[in-house]
Amino acid sequence: MTRLKADKRREQLLDTAAVIFATRGYARSTTAQLAKAAGVTEPIIYRHFASKKDLFIALVERAAQRTLDHWRQRLADAKDTTERLRRLLGDNPMVLEGSREPYLVLMQAITEVDDKDIRKAVTSHFTNLHGFLVKELKRAQDERRVLSRFSAELIAWTLIHIGLGYGMLAALGVEGQGEDKHGHHVQELIERLLIGPA
Repeated sequence: MTRLKADKRREQLLDTAAVIFATRGYARSTTAQLAKAAGVTEPIIYRHFASKKDLFIALVERAAQRTLDHWRQRLADAKDTTERLRRLLGDNPMVLEGSREPYLVLMQAITEVDDKDIRKAVTSHFTNLHGFLVKELKRAQDERRVLSRFSAELIAWTLIHIGLGYGMLAALGVEGQGEDKHGHHVQELIERLLIGPA
């Protein structure tokens, strides 16, 4: 077992847990399986997380933070509001190569919302994501890039609903979803409806 600093070990455990939970599901995963996959003993896990549930919640929180960090990074050099919106609409982290496992974990979390602590983490994730989108949409409405007939709050929820559905179907490997026989994609439709032609 390689000795790692506490923060590095915590990240390693989260990375390993993302794979385990994504493939086995939350209920069927054990800390013994996680310890074996991470090459550590179970007590090492409990030094960093009080329970399997705490580890799972930490994964949901990390996925949420990485989503916002990803978009902030992608928007940092956008030249104007329209470009910011196009990037937001075209860059769903749920379908990017290498980022599916955290979202499979999120899908698992959605099935565990009877647990108040997991539900709180999932709710926090979507509330923060919604707030981020509302800011971007209000800016676009103020600059008359997006129609103000509907509130930024409602548009943001609509984008979350669509993005979550598209992302989940992509994570599940549903082929051809989100496009028609002419090659038009749902992303193109939403972009056109929201900000007009390119």
